[in-house]
Amino acid sequence: MDSLVMVLFMIAIGAAIGGVTNSLAIKMLFRPYKPLYIAGKRVPFTPGLIPKRRDELAKQMGRMVVEHLLTPEGIKKKFQQETFRKQLLDWGSVETKKLIHTEKTAEQLLGAFGYHDASVRVEGQLRTFLNKKYETLLSEYSDKTITETLPIDVLENVKLYLPKMADIITEKGIQYFESSEGKQRLRNMIDDFLATRGMLGNMVQMFLGNSSLIDKVQPEVTKFLRNEETKRLLVSLLEKEWINAQELTVNKLTSTLNFSKLGAVVIDAAVKNVQVGELLGRPLSNFLKPKEHHILEEILPMLLNKVSEYLETHLEEMMKKLRLEEIVTEQVGTFGVDRLEDMILSISRKEFKMITYLGALLGGIIGGFQGFIVLLFS
Repeated sequence: MDSLVMVLFMIAIGAAIGGVTNSLAIKMLFRPYKPLYIAGKRVPFTPGLIPKRRDELAKQMGRMVVEHLLTPEGIKKKFQQETFRKQLLDWGSVETKKLIHTEKTAEQLLGAFGYHDASVRVEGQLRTFLNKKYETLLSEYSDKTITETLPIDVLENVKLYLPKMADIITEKGIQYFESSEGKQRLRNMIDDFLATRGMLGNMVQMFLGNSSLIDKVQPEVTKFLRNEETKRLLVSLLEKEWINAQELTVNKLTSTLNFSKLGAVVIDAAVKNVQVGELLGRPLSNFLKPKEHHILEEILPMLLNKVSEYLETHLEEMMKKLRLEEIVTEQVGTFGVDRLEDMILSISRKEFKMITYLGALLGGIIGGFQGFIVLLFS
């Protein structure tokens, strides 16, 4: 009976020693957090292993993440999985539908991103862009003739338009001289002409009278403008002027016609015609809803494919620029030791308990074995 008690006692002592030793070893991985000193000398095994090797641990974790976890090859395989592509497309469809059906205006969305007074700023940028483009074109083609600058089809179209231009000029002339303003202008011209002819002018006015003379001249002017010969003459003059104009350089033409002022007027009219403020003030749904099917079925899949292809092609370069290893190292380096302890224990708490229990089991087995040896030799 005494022998059995002794063996059980040695088993209990061995189990306690094994369990406590393993538990202490596990604790010493993390604690103490700081080195302890006695009489100015550091106590051995302080601080704990992980606090002591935290910097090295951070570097190793960063290297492990880059070399074994977040590798370009692994991420590329993820992008190539049909399941992931479908999930990405479903997510994109949901988010795109929200944008398509939103009642927010483009100006409101831009304001949410800190881009306030969008209409004013966009209009200013559009004006700046058009001015720069206009100046660039003038500078690029300044020494070239109109023939060298404009495409052949444009030159031909202008030439074909000249007869129509002549018709417009004569029609406008007829309308003007048949109006009360045109008649008054013609009367003034006759008065000015007769006034410079001295006695002859006075005699004509005396015999015919001013009103009678204007009534005779006005029909003749409109008759002259309606005459086909007049139109042919006008077309001929326009064609000659167009031929001469084609040999002018852009620089000569701009200086003659004051293109800088003309360009400013055209650009200002173009910007006003765009109506940036009115466009940005409309809900996005006004523009996107009519194209919803096209956007979801064609544009979105194509866009996601292009983005995926681009990421797959440039993934390795992008990851190098991100320097993930440095990021992980810096983040782990900023963790407190207590946080590292919580992280590791949250993952391995059960395993650490099993190690403690295993130590107690082995200690108990060894204690029992020692007890039987003692009994054998006693």
